[in-house]
Amino acid sequence: MMYNSPYIRVMRLHQPVGIWLLLWPCLWAVALASRHTMPPLDLLLLFAAGAIVMRSAGCIINDIVDKDIDVKVERTKIRPIAAGEISVKAAIVLTGVLMLIGLLILLEIGGLAVAIGFGSVILVGLYPFMKRVMPYPQLILAFTFNIGALMGWAAVTQAISVESLIFYASCMCWTMGYDTIYAHQDVRDDRKAGIKSTAVTFGKYSRSFIALFYALMVLLMAYTGLRIGFGLPFFLGMLWVAAHLGWQVYTVDLDNPRDCLRVFRSNTILGAIVFAAIMLEKIL
Repeated sequence: MMYNSPYIRVMRLHQPVGIWLLLWPCLWAVALASRHTMPPLDLLLLFAAGAIVMRSAGCIINDIVDKDIDVKVERTKIRPIAAGEISVKAAIVLTGVLMLIGLLILLEIGGLAVAIGFGSVILVGLYPFMKRVMPYPQLILAFTFNIGALMGWAAVTQAISVESLIFYASCMCWTMGYDTIYAHQDVRDDRKAGIKSTAVTFGKYSRSFIALFYALMVLLMAYTGLRIGFGLPFFLGMLWVAAHLGWQVYTVDLDNPRDCLRVFRSNTILGAIVFAAIMLEKIL
């Protein structure tokens, strides 16, 4: 089967959750920055293509850097580079091809988004090393994974406004929450290997911190909508978002890796709820 190809697996194309989590902030940004008009379809499609390519490249870079660590963690020891199915040289070549495709997509978007996109490459290369040196590597991931929020906003308005920065902070809080849940899958192995994460750092207080991050996400998102003049449909949607995030915090079993993965994956649905709230505002 196609998903058995090590090249598909090293790009995580068989696990599209990460693509959606990278893409949703881009789509939200384009829709929010368009205010009361419909978001440009061409921009939405360009960001969709870019999310697929750049998430794939980011996964390969991460696996190259972490190949010696991945073999020590039960969940990651079967990754193609760690397992010796793909050489580092082949992985670097594939990364180069993906980055070139990403550049072509970025140039199609144009404007200020190009400068932001070039800056994001530094963050993409920096993140894999952070789990070795800082107790909150998810913070760097949040900066990196949500750069599309600023790019999407800039693609529409050709500016970085106060609203766009508040929105970016909201997206970062979302990532801090869901990736802390994700990190709890590996918390035992990470402690043994000396790997740092918010799951390791927060420990028994993780649920409280996840709740805090999710609350900030909703409040900052709602404040963004308020500043750009959105009304009741959007804020009713935010109540739905808050209910879904509350369900995550209440139900997740942080000591059960399978349940952590289940709840983490539900954030693709959360992304659709936010987008639906924004579009409902425009339609009504």
